[in-house]
Amino acid sequence: MIRIKALTMVAAIAAFIAVPTLALAQDAKHSFKMATGWPGGPLMDIGAKAFAERVDQMSDGRIKIQVFPGGTLGNALKVTETVKNGVAEMGHTWMGYDWGRDTTTVLFGGYAGSFDSERMLHWLYQAGGVDLQRQYRDEVFGVVSMPLFIRTAEVFLHSRKPVRTLEDMKGLKLRTAGSWLDMAKDLGAAPVTTAGGDVFPMLERGAIDATEWGTLWEDIAPGFHKVAKYLIIPGVHQPVAPFDLVINKDAWAKLSDKDKKLIETAARLTTFDSWLRIGEEDAKALDVYRKAGNEVIELAPEVQYRTREIADAWADKQAETNPWFAKVLASQRDFERRWANATQYRNVKVRATATQ
Repeated sequence: MIRIKALTMVAAIAAFIAVPTLALAQDAKHSFKMATGWPGGPLMDIGAKAFAERVDQMSDGRIKIQVFPGGTLGNALKVTETVKNGVAEMGHTWMGYDWGRDTTTVLFGGYAGSFDSERMLHWLYQAGGVDLQRQYRDEVFGVVSMPLFIRTAEVFLHSRKPVRTLEDMKGLKLRTAGSWLDMAKDLGAAPVTTAGGDVFPMLERGAIDATEWGTLWEDIAPGFHKVAKYLIIPGVHQPVAPFDLVINKDAWAKLSDKDKKLIETAARLTTFDSWLRIGEEDAKALDVYRKAGNEVIELAPEVQYRTREIADAWADKQAETNPWFAKVLASQRDFERRWANATQYRNVKVRATATQ
């Protein structure tokens, strides 16, 4: 009897030890390549690479993601296509680069009619935006998609010419992307698009008069201010810019439910971290430009008001013929109406001080 009890105890201990061993054996290892649209800078460092590092940490090294600079695995403006075709299992892009195929992309990537970054985060994570994004990218582009990285309002322009009024916009050769290519024309500008790595040399040699790219802090790294004296704010063309993690559907299907949740959580944490970091660094950045000898110009109200009018009219036109655009736009405008009076209960008036 004693021997039977001993054997039973040994078997129980062995079974107890085997359970976590079996669980570990079921947690598969994965190695993915990630294509990006960026040569470097914050989008790479606190976006794509930060996400890869977080996934590695959260998976105890089981899931490895090798991040490649823009253009290494394919066209930097066509990361979605690179991922869909399986050249890379993952990609980090701005969805608005795909606007030529479907203009709905700019509603998720931000355009001149978008709300600010705080509201965009609430819409994405609390009001159904993430689910709409997943459904849309799957149905129209055949990839798995979720937010990864988000900007606050961008710099309107780094310009070789002063730009303040609607008259100053006429004939201005500027680099941009997404729906602003169309809208800038309505302001009288002459817009073109190009990958991020080509912007500086084009601006330096005068092939373009001005460019938009990122926020105050993000634009320090590419050095546009070194070849363009004028810094034009605020970024009415892009009040917010969420970026996009795209995943090949076959690669996604190989992940367990647990690992899919891990990827989603890592992307969400990276997105919030990027927002916090950019907000803090933007607050310091104007001094950098002023010390470098740049002149900071605030756009005239006429330009800011006219931009929003153009954006709303453009969105209404897209919604007339594009069911997905209409669906997402309706969701965003419903959200915007709910938040219409938010400043009354969220913003507290204070007297200006010397430090302000």
